[in-house]
Amino acid sequence: MNQLSVTPDELVGAALRVRQLAYAPYSNYLVGSALLTAEGTIVVGCNVENAAYPATICAERVALTSAVAQGYRTFV
Repeated sequence: MNQLSVTPDELVGAALRVRQLAYAPYSNYLVGSALLTAEGTIVVGCNVENAAYPATICAERVALTSAVAQGYRTFV
Protein backbone atom coordinates (compact mmCIF):
# COMPACT_ATOMS: atom_id res chain seq x y z
CA MET A 1 0.00 0.00 0.00
CA ASN A 2 1.26 3.47 -0.83
CA GLN A 3 1.85 5.95 1.95
CA LEU A 4 -1.07 8.31 2.56
CA SER A 5 -0.57 11.95 1.67
CA VAL A 6 -2.44 13.02 4.82
CA THR A 7 -2.62 11.59 8.31
CA PRO A 8 -5.75 10.07 9.82
CA ASP A 9 -5.75 12.98 12.28
CA GLU A 10 -5.96 15.44 9.37
CA LEU A 11 -9.00 13.61 8.00
CA VAL A 12 -10.67 13.56 11.40
CA GLY A 13 -9.90 17.26 11.86
CA ALA A 14 -11.46 18.10 8.50
CA ALA A 15 -14.60 16.16 9.43
CA LEU A 16 -14.83 17.87 12.81
CA ARG A 17 -14.47 21.32 11.26
CA VAL A 18 -17.08 20.81 8.55
CA ARG A 19 -19.68 19.42 10.94
CA GLN A 20 -20.10 22.96 12.26
CA LEU A 21 -21.66 23.78 8.87
CA ALA A 22 -24.27 21.03 9.16
CA TYR A 23 -27.93 21.98 8.91
CA ALA A 24 -29.72 19.91 11.54
CA PRO A 25 -32.57 21.96 13.04
CA TYR A 26 -34.64 18.87 13.90
CA SER A 27 -32.16 16.45 15.46
CA ASN A 28 -29.47 18.99 16.41
CA TYR A 29 -27.05 16.19 15.55
CA LEU A 30 -24.19 17.71 13.57
CA VAL A 31 -22.22 15.27 11.42
CA GLY A 32 -19.13 15.86 9.32
CA SER A 33 -17.37 13.54 6.91
CA ALA A 34 -14.01 13.67 5.15
CA LEU A 35 -13.05 11.65 2.10
CA LEU A 36 -9.54 11.25 0.71
CA THR A 37 -9.17 11.04 -3.06
CA ALA A 38 -6.45 9.03 -4.78
CA GLU A 39 -4.96 12.39 -5.80
CA GLY A 40 -4.54 13.35 -2.14
CA THR A 41 -7.40 15.85 -1.96
CA ILE A 42 -9.64 15.92 1.09
CA VAL A 43 -13.31 16.42 0.21
CA VAL A 44 -15.72 17.14 3.06
CA GLY A 45 -19.45 16.96 3.61
CA CYS A 46 -21.96 17.62 6.37
CA ASN A 47 -25.48 16.40 7.03
CA VAL A 48 -28.41 18.44 5.73
CA GLU A 49 -31.82 17.81 7.29
CA ASN A 50 -35.20 18.52 5.78
CA ALA A 51 -38.67 18.61 7.33
CA ALA A 52 -39.55 15.94 4.78
CA TYR A 53 -37.30 13.36 6.46
CA PRO A 54 -36.58 11.21 3.35
CA ALA A 55 -34.98 14.29 1.75
CA THR A 56 -32.38 14.46 4.54
CA ILE A 57 -28.84 13.81 3.29
CA CYS A 58 -26.13 12.25 5.45
CA ALA A 59 -22.64 13.73 5.64
CA GLU A 60 -21.04 10.77 3.89
CA ARG A 61 -23.32 11.08 0.86
CA VAL A 62 -22.68 14.82 0.69
CA ALA A 63 -18.90 14.26 0.67
CA LEU A 64 -19.12 11.56 -2.00
CA THR A 65 -21.51 13.56 -4.17
CA SER A 66 -19.31 16.64 -3.88
CA ALA A 67 -16.22 14.64 -4.81
CA VAL A 68 -17.89 13.16 -7.89
CA ALA A 69 -19.17 16.62 -8.91
CA GLN A 70 -15.55 17.82 -8.74
CA GLY A 71 -14.44 15.04 -11.06
CA TYR A 72 -12.94 12.60 -8.54
CA ARG A 73 -13.64 8.92 -9.11
CA THR A 74 -10.98 7.07 -7.09
CA PHE A 75 -10.74 7.16 -3.31
CA VAL A 76 -8.36 5.84 -0.68
